[in-house]
Amino acid sequence: MTRFSDRFRRRPILAGFLAALVLTAGCTLPAFAPRAESQGEAAAPGTAPTWRPCPEVPDELVGRGAAGMRYDCARIAVPRDWGTGATAGPGAGETFEIALIRIRSDKQRDRIGSLVVNPGGPGASGVDTAVYLSFGPGFGGLPAAVTDRFDIVGFDPRGVARSSPVKCISDADLDASFGYDPDPESQGSFDGFADLNRRIGQRCGAKYGAQLPLYGTEQAARDMDAVRAAVGDDKLTYLGYSYGTLLGATYAQLYPQRVRALVLDGAVDPRQKLLAGSESQAKGFERAFDNFARWCAANAGRCPIAPDARAAVTTAIDKARVSPVRGRDGREATAGWVFYAVISSLYTEQGWQELARAVDALQGGDPSGVFKLADAYAGREDNGHYSNMFDANMAVNCADETEKPTREQIRSIQSQWRQKYPLFGPALAVGMLGCVEWPGGRDPYPTGKAAGAPPILVVGTTGDPATPYEQTAALASMLGVGRVLTWEGEGHTAYPQTACVTGAVDAYLVSLTVPREGLRCPAR
Repeated sequence: MTRFSDRFRRRPILAGFLAALVLTAGCTLPAFAPRAESQGEAAAPGTAPTWRPCPEVPDELVGRGAAGMRYDCARIAVPRDWGTGATAGPGAGETFEIALIRIRSDKQRDRIGSLVVNPGGPGASGVDTAVYLSFGPGFGGLPAAVTDRFDIVGFDPRGVARSSPVKCISDADLDASFGYDPDPESQGSFDGFADLNRRIGQRCGAKYGAQLPLYGTEQAARDMDAVRAAVGDDKLTYLGYSYGTLLGATYAQLYPQRVRALVLDGAVDPRQKLLAGSESQAKGFERAFDNFARWCAANAGRCPIAPDARAAVTTAIDKARVSPVRGRDGREATAGWVFYAVISSLYTEQGWQELARAVDALQGGDPSGVFKLADAYAGREDNGHYSNMFDANMAVNCADETEKPTREQIRSIQSQWRQKYPLFGPALAVGMLGCVEWPGGRDPYPTGKAAGAPPILVVGTTGDPATPYEQTAALASMLGVGRVLTWEGEGHTAYPQTACVTGAVDAYLVSLTVPREGLRCPAR
């Protein structure tokens, strides 16, 4: 794998009536999706889509639709290659299908237009996310101030879920990748992980060949303008989380005159290359883990691995290297699975207590809590099957990336980062092998000003592990029209977490009122 996926806003969305899902998927958004063929025929490029009722989408995701909400679906066709290069690419004349969902409240009045949403990843489903956001603030969704004025529109980007999905990594290889030692110290273990990534790359290259670069961010941003046209808006109103901020920033550079309002929450700095971005995440996760450890020491009654959470977690990973605990189904909680349970738990402050309990249970011989957390991150179902989340994640990240360090450079960086970021550095270093071994050309996105665009709201969380806070100002500055809103909280992304954050974002989306410069919202 490459950098840790930034898609997961692990808030307890729909927690009230999704207890059964929470038990199997942590409190992340479920990753399964309706069959693609249930979505109807795709409208040809440049033609209006045919919308049809699709209550089966929320039914399959969460068991019902939100009260007072209507769900309609459509599919549009977009060029595989928008012709961004000097010559027509390998997808010239062919199309991808993009799946859309439009959700409209029966209380909608004075409609402004559509709010297009993207959850990040790359690789996460915008269709699914729009469904979850439709359930309102009581379940972690959007406030009525927004749903009363906008249709909520989600789309699965090219290669993701229902939109001409990329699928080339086997369940066995994903199990091997997530379960692998996060810090392979011996040369043999390091080479084994590099060979696993090479095998994954070769299989994906054999299946998709020269078309792999077509899954990059700039192509997807051009698709997003087709989505804007399909919903009938002259200008785009957009809410993008994590990687979705990169997608939104790319759109703003390509189509600045077509921007109405963009909220970019959990900012990615587009100018960071593979090495700098991976180190930034290593630093961010170490900082978030330190925050968790301090909370643990101060709340021993709620944290069974107090007072030294770092020692407890490090010991658990070390033990898993030599004698992994076996679950009831025979699956072993290797060092990799324990490590990804830690990663998963840091996406929200609510995950901290769950991690402490999982590590404590593992010490007692029960790995179920570790598997629940890790599987929620990986998108692994109980039957061992994975969605195409990480197939798409690799395809997009590696198409975007121009930097390609050698195995030897990565091996050296692994050692350096072990000293600087002992828990997360080595894993982020060896994770770069994913794109190093990935085949196909590259299609980097632009990194400049959004000249001519209106003010763009860039939201950052001071304790964010996956998109560290430092990237917030960097993205705002790059765009030239960015206005920073800071949440002094923990976890990944901010809206709609508190009244301060929600009020500022709602006013911007609805009335185009830009928050005052330097606005900082308290954690609670």
